[in-house]
Amino acid sequence: MSTALVTGGSRGIGSVIAKTLARSGHDVAICYAGNEEAAAETVKECETFGIRALAFKADVSSEADVNELFSKVKEALGPVEVLVNNAGITKDGLLIRMSEADFDAVYETNLKGTFLCCKAAIKDMMKARYGKIINITSIVGITGNAGQANYAASKAGMIGLTKSIAKEYGAKGICVNAVAPGFIMTKMTEDLPDAVKEEYLKKISLKRFGTCEEVANTVEFLAGHGSDYITGQVIEVTGGMQ
Repeated sequence: MSTALVTGGSRGIGSVIAKTLARSGHDVAICYAGNEEAAAETVKECETFGIRALAFKADVSSEADVNELFSKVKEALGPVEVLVNNAGITKDGLLIRMSEADFDAVYETNLKGTFLCCKAAIKDMMKARYGKIINITSIVGITGNAGQANYAASKAGMIGLTKSIAKEYGAKGICVNAVAPGFIMTKMTEDLPDAVKEEYLKKISLKRFGTCEEVANTVEFLAGHGSDYITGQVIEVTGGMQ
């Protein structure tokens, strides 16, 4: 089975994605920014599926870090055939109060980080004439969201990047898609006030919030051969969120 790299894979949705890909037989490399303990725990859980798993610390907004990351993963596990760009941060605030630094930080990690990782992965994928790139964007990259101009812009940029790379490398057998989660229950969203959660529920056709597992299952499908004729698409995992 192929080697999968999951950025932002130490916790939350990324950790569940890593474990789901491990369950389906992929060797898994996890890239994390700072939480070494969480990354080690995710690696341990991945290994229970009988595959190889390793964690690597890297700043995805740094080209030098990204190139070193891919070199280390290739040396330890083989070339990356499945890339999941999940690393992302938020620095929310109304536009009038948003600093240039807050805008740049979100852009650098979310969009530039995705660009750098795609660029680093594409050479070996071209040689193999096969590869799967799955970019974790967000429904707010399509709809926008008050107080998240920087985050929404970065996620919208990821969609444009996804569609462009898909057009460039489809002839090489490389499929590039994006997954756009809606309101997914994580430790962060659990702490939101009940009134905020109720307002979101009104907009969701299925009248419930999504789970990390439901996002990961979509990634698992896109990472496998069952999706070999799907590229340049944005798959919404939102429960019909309007």
